[in-house]
Amino acid sequence: MKTQTMSPTHKPVLTYGLLYLTLLLGLLSYKTPTHADPVIRQYDIPAGSLATAINQLAETGDIQAIYDTQTTQGRVSNGLKGSYSTEAALQKLLAGTGLVYSLSDGTATIRAGAKSNSKPLLPVANPNPSNPEPMSESTLPKVTVEADADNPYDDPTWQTDPYNTDYVLPKATFGTKTDTPIMETPVNVQSISKQVFKDQQVISLDKALRNVSGVTTSGASPVNGSFRANTAQTFFLRGFQADTLFRNGFRMDGNAFGNGSQFANIESVEVLKGPASILYGRVEPGGMVNIVTKQPRTTPYYSFNQQFGSYDLFRTSLDATGPLTKDDTLLYRVNASFQSNNSFRDLVHGEDVFFAPILKWNISPKTQATLEMEYNRQLSSTDSQFLPVANNKIIDLPHSRNLGERNPFETENIFVGFNWSHQFNDDWSIKHQVAFKRQDVNQGLTVVPLNISGSEVSRFVVSGHSTNDTYATNLDLTGHFKTWGLEHTLLFGGDYYRFDKLNKNLTGHLLGFFVGPPFAPASTIDFNHPIHPGPNLDNIADSGEVITQNTDNYGLYLQDQIKLPYDIHVMGGLRYQYVHSTSESADTSPGASGIFSPRPPQTDDAVTPRVGILWQPKKWLSLYSNYVENFGANTGAFSFVKGSNTLNPLPPQSAQQWEVGSKIELFDGRLRATLAYYDLKKQNLATLDVANRLEPLCQTADCSILVGEVRSRGPEIDIQGEILPGWNVIATYANQDVRITKSSEKSGTSTLSIIEGNRLQFVPRNVGSVWTTYEVQQGDLKGFKIGGGVNLQDGVVDTLNTTKSPGYALVGLMAGYSFEAGKSKITAQLNVDNLLDKTYFTNVFSSPVDGIAIGNFSTPRTFMGSINVEY
Repeated sequence: MKTQTMSPTHKPVLTYGLLYLTLLLGLLSYKTPTHADPVIRQYDIPAGSLATAINQLAETGDIQAIYDTQTTQGRVSNGLKGSYSTEAALQKLLAGTGLVYSLSDGTATIRAGAKSNSKPLLPVANPNPSNPEPMSESTLPKVTVEADADNPYDDPTWQTDPYNTDYVLPKATFGTKTDTPIMETPVNVQSISKQVFKDQQVISLDKALRNVSGVTTSGASPVNGSFRANTAQTFFLRGFQADTLFRNGFRMDGNAFGNGSQFANIESVEVLKGPASILYGRVEPGGMVNIVTKQPRTTPYYSFNQQFGSYDLFRTSLDATGPLTKDDTLLYRVNASFQSNNSFRDLVHGEDVFFAPILKWNISPKTQATLEMEYNRQLSSTDSQFLPVANNKIIDLPHSRNLGERNPFETENIFVGFNWSHQFNDDWSIKHQVAFKRQDVNQGLTVVPLNISGSEVSRFVVSGHSTNDTYATNLDLTGHFKTWGLEHTLLFGGDYYRFDKLNKNLTGHLLGFFVGPPFAPASTIDFNHPIHPGPNLDNIADSGEVITQNTDNYGLYLQDQIKLPYDIHVMGGLRYQYVHSTSESADTSPGASGIFSPRPPQTDDAVTPRVGILWQPKKWLSLYSNYVENFGANTGAFSFVKGSNTLNPLPPQSAQQWEVGSKIELFDGRLRATLAYYDLKKQNLATLDVANRLEPLCQTADCSILVGEVRSRGPEIDIQGEILPGWNVIATYANQDVRITKSSEKSGTSTLSIIEGNRLQFVPRNVGSVWTTYEVQQGDLKGFKIGGGVNLQDGVVDTLNTTKSPGYALVGLMAGYSFEAGKSKITAQLNVDNLLDKTYFTNVFSSPVDGIAIGNFSTPRTFMGSINVEY
């Protein structure tokens, strides 16, 4: 009899799955004895004074209400009638008043929320003399008067309120995975609020990240390969390229940034600076970007936004949320958008369809479960932006001129996620997330420049298909306890994610470029007088390849945040990370066998620590320092061994960072500034092996060489918030000294690009931005807003440090007007980007031998208008 044994790789996965299933079923069927189900009471509160209505609710609901009488003075309530739990009654009563609440242990704290969502005020005089409005604590049965009613830290709904217009967000869970205020976190975390997105009309991630110091973007293909066309954005944080995006803490591998052309369901964007592998596994040491998405709300909210702009931009987005049941146990949210646009570049067009529904189930006051989905389909064009090179000088051509073809490019993203959380008691909670993401990319017949002779551009044709699947799960247990008078916040967790990648590529018209069988005639075009379509654009494949890659990542982490006397906060943690990757490739060229050949497997593991200390001598001032180590596997990167004509896996990356800084919050937390200085070193950075890129093995693999060490250091400053009522500002600046400090290659070996003292490619030394808006608060012009800003950076160099791209400064302006029409708020707005119509060609990679300089053209002056309706 034959027996089948289970692979050791699958045993921990199966065990983990059985444990999870048992725990989930137990939690869903378990009710904490110390917390009874919500009590349903009958309310009959007439319309009238809001303060009187709150008092009646407190009496009927047997709770204590805390509020400042100035926040209720003159405000009216629509009343409340029916059977509700205490929390549902508060939500219904305060809906539309502009006030928000927090409920804990029978005490409801009511505070001012978004001013724009408030009901019209009655005259200050008492509207109901027979039932006087309370004005002091002595007249309030079971009501406490509180003077400070605008502290956002104690308001659980303030941060995500759709009408919240603040630039500052008090909390960002990304840095610690715990609900710790930013002022008490000894790491550098920056958040960009949705009001910034509205004021700047942000519809792509690169524009959002302009508001954070030390973050730059590039679409230049030389980052990953000398002559590869690319539609995706590339991001640099503290000088290091980041290819991984996080969504609510979930890893999004595989060209995650895409075109970045939808922002319909994004609540905020968080940037964690410096190494973060302790909580999130292998990532770049410069930092991480996390997208926080909009979640269902108990108060109904609907919005419609129509945008239109230059180059036939047309974008419609919808947002709807609210309860599906009367007791608010089922909540929903749906976001959708459609976008169509052309470009300043000839033959370039884009279309984007996005749909994201979410369903949240409040199983009990202590247990919630959320099911969410995203679907995004993008139709775009692969745009190879380049200029001719003659006599080592770049020949300038009209930037609208496209020397490729239409180059269709289709991307389809599907995301499904399920997460649940349970609060065991006031101190301990558990949270689990499981998610799946698939990205399908179809690259149609794409014409890419090969070389230039005279005025004739020789081009080759590529096409392909790729599928990227990510499976991920993580489990976090968080606890609060005291030892010897010290307050602890303990986090223990584990994660597993698998990334599967399949690439199918076809290449044609490579006449004389590679050694091999005869190729089809090249497609040529005259760069002075281009005629589209060019010749020889049939789908003849000279060569083809199929590549598969499978990567398993396992991690365990432990973190403790300790609050010491004298307002000192200490944080420490460790992570164990294990990464195993396999890959294989097959030659599918005409006449080839098509048999898959495995590449050398890669297995790496490491233990990485993080420690930090923060002292808060004043409520408005925090001084912090941290030391972090980082681990990053060079997955999919190989070194070419010329003597044996083989590929060897590259060793893993490592990094260490010291950082010191200060955080300041003024005006009750409405204005925050962060000043930091960091020193970051990264070892085993993989960079393109230029000398061996024509070797046959390097055509089916990313042949790379290692930089011994790269150092990035410098000061950063981020300022954001409200200076005066209605006056918001963002100011950022970073001075980045990013250089090769050790070289593992000797002069005259595989490349001459790895030279100690060289700057890292495409990283500006100085980068900064300023943005400010002012909205009139009263009078005939109330609701009118005007603003503007400047984004600037100095010059960058290429890999060899032989070609320097100039810096630039871009000016933007905005004007808008908001008014209320019944229960709706309507906003009309106009934005202008690149007001001075600055023209530049940056992130240039020049190859005089081939006569081509590849880079990024500046986008000319553009206009974008919008009409937004919300109610």
